[in-house]
Amino acid sequence: MNFELTEERQMLQDTLRRFLKDRYTTEVRNKILDSDVGMSADIWNELAELGVIGALFTEDQGGFGGMGFDIAVVFEELGRAGVVEPFLDGALLCGRILAHAGQADKVEAIIGGTLQLALAHGEPTSRYDLNYVQTTAKGNVINGRKAVVMNAEAVDTLIVSARTSGGAADEDGITLFAVDKDAKGLMIQGYALLSGGRAAEVTLDNVEGTMIGEEGKGFALLETAYAAATVAQCAETLGAMHTATNLTKEYLMTRKQFGRPIGTFQALAHRMADLLIEMEQATSAVTRAAGFLEEDARTRDMNIHAAKNLMGRAGRLVSEEAIQMHGGIAMTQEYELAHIAKRITMADHRFGDTDHHLEKFIALSAA
Repeated sequence: MNFELTEERQMLQDTLRRFLKDRYTTEVRNKILDSDVGMSADIWNELAELGVIGALFTEDQGGFGGMGFDIAVVFEELGRAGVVEPFLDGALLCGRILAHAGQADKVEAIIGGTLQLALAHGEPTSRYDLNYVQTTAKGNVINGRKAVVMNAEAVDTLIVSARTSGGAADEDGITLFAVDKDAKGLMIQGYALLSGGRAAEVTLDNVEGTMIGEEGKGFALLETAYAAATVAQCAETLGAMHTATNLTKEYLMTRKQFGRPIGTFQALAHRMADLLIEMEQATSAVTRAAGFLEEDARTRDMNIHAAKNLMGRAGRLVSEEAIQMHGGIAMTQEYELAHIAKRITMADHRFGDTDHHLEKFIALSAA
């Protein structure tokens, strides 16, 4: 497997990094976070015009990438800049579901930046298990509750999972529906997230939806989409870790005590060396997970579980050490590290934490 970026991916990385460096400053992000919707439609449209969303889909799906390395390149740069717009949930996660369900027209609209969606799948009691769905649907009428639905307030349509047959923990019997945000009986209670952006608790009381894909076969669509999303989350965390490490290195070589930079003190130099070692391991894990995204399900999932577990542990170390070596300035909202550290910490709780993925890895290894 060749881990070197192709010329096209290198160009995508360079273009995205330059754009975000000029356009996505700490001040700009703080204004977005203070807004009612928690995202910028202008940034979304500009990145869509740059082809960022198109890079997340294959040519057959209307894009020009879609492989694990394409996803990793995009989300590592989004993580470096601390972008809060919901590209992971609204573009990649929902887009992958629709692409595999054969809804090419909607995927085209997502790539063009004209359609934003939210996935309402997780429930208050489901934790990280994709197969655990208590929301029910009879015909096209849905009843139930969904938790932490990213960007639900800003979209026109939600993709909702509901059980049309089987028990609450069965993989078979899960069906996906498109639900209009203004549908009768749908209640959305939004709130700001610690790591940026907004989410909502969603209640469905006899809400009518339109079926996506085959009845009872929604788990396969979710599983494939979540695999790509977990790789993206790992890459995004890696990008944020790069920023935290670079900010810390710069601070240690700028801040002076006793007439010399504090980074020259042995204790701090050793701690910085530990961060750099963790960064190397994290980079390798993300690269491997991205490279195996298109392999068989067992190989794909083992590498994803290993990467997500490592990113949770390494990310915690990087965020804690970066804050401690910065001192009080690291906790101020005006300083870049404050937001980045929050993102790294909260990323461990998306798509399964370290313990969850360790358990999954052990189970697959023993199978």
